Amino acid sequence: MVNDAVFRLGSFRFDQPLSVAPMAGVSDRVFRDLCQRHGADYAVCEMVMSNPCLRASKKTRRRLDHRGTSGIRIVQIAGAEPASLADTARYCVDQGAQVIDVNMGCPVKKVCGKLAGSALMRNERLVAALLTAVVGAVNVPVTLKMRTGWDPEHRNAPLIARMAEAIGVQLLTIHGRTRACGYGRQAEYHTIARIKNEVAIPVIANGDIRTVTEARRVLAMTACDGLMIGRAARGDPWIFAELKAALGGREIPARPATHQIIATMGQHTQALHELYGVQIGARVARKHIGWYAKHLPDGASFRKVFNRIECAHEQLAYINNYEHDLQGALVA
Repeated sequence: MVNDAVFRLGSFRFDQPLSVAPMAGVSDRVFRDLCQRHGADYAVCEMVMSNPCLRASKKTRRRLDHRGTSGIRIVQIAGAEPASLADTARYCVDQGAQVIDVNMGCPVKKVCGKLAGSALMRNERLVAALLTAVVGAVNVPVTLKMRTGWDPEHRNAPLIARMAEAIGVQLLTIHGRTRACGYGRQAEYHTIARIKNEVAIPVIANGDIRTVTEARRVLAMTACDGLMIGRAARGDPWIFAELKAALGGREIPARPATHQIIATMGQHTQALHELYGVQIGARVARKHIGWYAKHLPDGASFRKVFNRIECAHEQLAYINNYEHDLQGALVA
């Protein structure tokens, strides 16, 4: 199929978009908004499980809270029972979702053990039933994120892609690994290229896209309509501006200076405290600051000290003091 580049999801128009992957425990509202401010075209929220008993939990309510967010609101749902998944899709739309994304890509045992996530790729008949139920349940676009198959000997993503298109799924995102590969093997893009050639709906490539060179190579190999960035964006939201400029034929912006990184760390940390509350927010911040610290002078020492700080306001003070000390050292 010819890649027309421009496509729509609902009322939103995209042209070779760069998107943020839904990463459980990472892609919260703060992270998504930060990436979008730095050039990501859209971001998919953390997955919401189809168990209705979980809807009243703080975790689910937080994931479905779209207040203050910008851009298209895409909510990913996961489950293995058609009626329940359809009901979850309706609930998410009622809470403000503008697109529903079905998760068939998560490889973790906690999800696959419930026959959800990428475990679904072992049962193509169930996949058809799930997608039919969800597409029929909501009046917003339904998308699908999946892997290339269950294991390297069973790469059935092209078959599922054709089936999903026939059912009414409007966009596919393909992670270039099987479930058995986890995150350990190098992503492969030949299966993604085959899917792009066999369906007319947009296809987004995902997996091991960390640099401008890799982004260009994946687009050249797959002819995909866009790219999804996951782990490479942790602690580096600036990657979206760099890739956007490079793929658009513009000058690539310079990497952020240390003071810019530190300022973003402080803003990110404070926003996490506000989203989760100071106690949980302080714990969540350690993870994100650990990723940022890789870009700092003597980042390992910074991370080691930061991880021992229990109090939220002390976290912010340590970040601010680090910047002041660094500026003083530069002046001296």
